Amino acid sequence: MNPARSTILSRLRDAGAHPVSSNNHSYSSWQTDSDEEREQRFVEAMIASHAEVISTKVELLESTLTEVVATKQLKRIAIGKDGEFIHEIQQASGQSDVISFDQDIREWKHELFEQVDAGITHCLAGIADTGTLVLWPGTDEPRTLSLIPPTHVALLKRSTLSNNFAELIRQQAWHIGMPTNAILVSGPSKTADIQQTLAYGAHGPKELIVILIEDR
Repeated sequence: MNPARSTILSRLRDAGAHPVSSNNHSYSSWQTDSDEEREQRFVEAMIASHAEVISTKVELLESTLTEVVATKQLKRIAIGKDGEFIHEIQQASGQSDVISFDQDIREWKHELFEQVDAGITHCLAGIADTGTLVLWPGTDEPRTLSLIPPTHVALLKRSTLSNNFAELIRQQAWHIGMPTNAILVSGPSKTADIQQTLAYGAHGPKELIVILIEDR
């Protein structure tokens, strides 16, 4: 064994530390029975994480998306192959160069990384406690759609908001069929260096726009 490693392990063994029981520790997840309070907490947490939240109704989704595309000057947009609001996405993106994610990424990797302005995705759910989006990537909407373009536009139905993560897992019975990859998004991509300088967009989208759809 490496001498340095042996020394470290010996010190750990000789420290006489004992495991601490978790019985004395408790954590109460935030929760409420009020739809209004749940939405308010979600929106406030998202905004605190530097995301932009736009509330709209189902019948106004297309016009809301159209306004976002125009205001943000999104010239090239990557979208999925299918989804509940794919028609509204296609119509709203009509004045832009729309690229459907229906081809092998190796065939348009450079275009996706260098030329696409935004990716538009659906969300499986939202978590009010932490202000988090839940995405389940698949063949219709691969994970790169939300991770690569500099702007991520996420469509979230209000009815899918859960109080906390544990509640969401129970409600949707994740234990029955989890995906190989679940993405939790709580704001645009950010990182900090040793001097504590915070930068956005270094490892993913620098801008997150959440369109919260009032569907009930």
